[in-house]
Amino acid sequence: MNRCIRALGALSLLAALPLGGMAQTSPTTQQLTDSTGTAVVAVRSFPPKALRGTLQVVAPPEVLLDNKVARLSPGARVRGANGMLAMSSSLVGQTLPVVYILEPQGMLHEVWVLTEVEAKLLPTAPAYSTQ
Repeated sequence: MNRCIRALGALSLLAALPLGGMAQTSPTTQQLTDSTGTAVVAVRSFPPKALRGTLQVVAPPEVLLDNKVARLSPGARVRGANGMLAMSSSLVGQTLPVVYILEPQGMLHEVWVLTEVEAKLLPTAPAYSTQ
């Protein structure tokens, strides 16, 4: 029947929607060259207003950001080096290279823990940074 075909078409369209959102957040590919040759490395893309620093979780939500006392916002999201959400309590005592976004009140809202490759590729203090 015609109405069944239309319903299946709508369902297939809805099933494809989440893939579009994932495509926007997928890692970008950058090439690193060294003395032995060229290696292709996947690096996540970060928002333009994100800043680079070091994070040490003291006692959640209290953290040290670039050796200054800071606080995680109530809805803060910390993404580990693998891209998955990490609980701040699992990072206690570690000093990690991060990219972060502050909320208007100055609390940490979005945090991405960098991999070793990303830490080497991203500058410590970007030109657009206000720090």
